[in-house]
Amino acid sequence: MSDTRILPDLQCSLLCEDIRQENNGNPMLFGILTKVVVQQLPVTAHKIFCFNRWTAGVGEFTEQVKIIAPDGATTICENKTKYKLASPDASQTNVHLFQNVTLKDPGAYQIEINVDEVLKLRYPLPVVLVNPQDQTHNPGLDSPKSNEE
Repeated sequence: MSDTRILPDLQCSLLCEDIRQENNGNPMLFGILTKVVVQQLPVTAHKIFCFNRWTAGVGEFTEQVKIIAPDGATTICENKTKYKLASPDASQTNVHLFQNVTLKDPGAYQIEINVDEVLKLRYPLPVVLVNPQDQTHNPGLDSPKSNEE
């Protein structure tokens, strides 16, 4: 094996509520999370999965996934895993399970994906607090339109 080491590319990262495996071995993702809308805080998410797929790298790597609170400084949970890519044509899918994640404040929680301590991706998971009595739609929520309007 060559001593060449190539840091991999992150092909995708998705948060979801569950992951299962099809009969053919492919993953099925359920409840892909674009935001969390709740009527009260704090709220505890019993399971959050982070599905990451890596490619175009060569070598052994450590992936780290963090969920960071809206203050931008507090890491509320993190997970690490090691993996290996033998050639640039190889790919690796890593799944992280975060259990009993308490979301205390509204705002944008940040999901950070690192490989060997190099930040590859950071994306928001908005936590939105809504009043059930409020019938107005916040335009930033991607709410489906009601037929009653």
